[in-house]
Amino acid sequence: MKFVDRLEGEIVILEVSGKIMGGEETTMFHGKIHEYINQNKKNIVVDLAKVDWMNSVGLGMLISALTTVKNSGGRLVLANIDKIESILTITRLISVFEHFDSREAAIKSYS
Repeated sequence: MKFVDRLEGEIVILEVSGKIMGGEETTMFHGKIHEYINQNKKNIVVDLAKVDWMNSVGLGMLISALTTVKNSGGRLVLANIDKIESILTITRLISVFEHFDSREAAIKSYS
């Protein structure tokens, strides 16, 4: 797994790619979430368009990020969940995460 982060106005974009299955990158992802929260940047879009695959550790990473952001008074949404929609549906997490078909739609949801 790799991820790139940037700000679009007041919205944090985390673009994740590859296979999400834990490891050092997961720890770095959480660190980045905390970094933005500490800067009072609490509107976060996780773009999953380039994710190939995800296991239960990857799901845990997303749940943990959602919990962290919500507990700080922020909002985290997912974009482009096509490739992981089945695992979100099977685990019933599809109803836990706000999700959008595109990054643009996710960003617009903050206005």
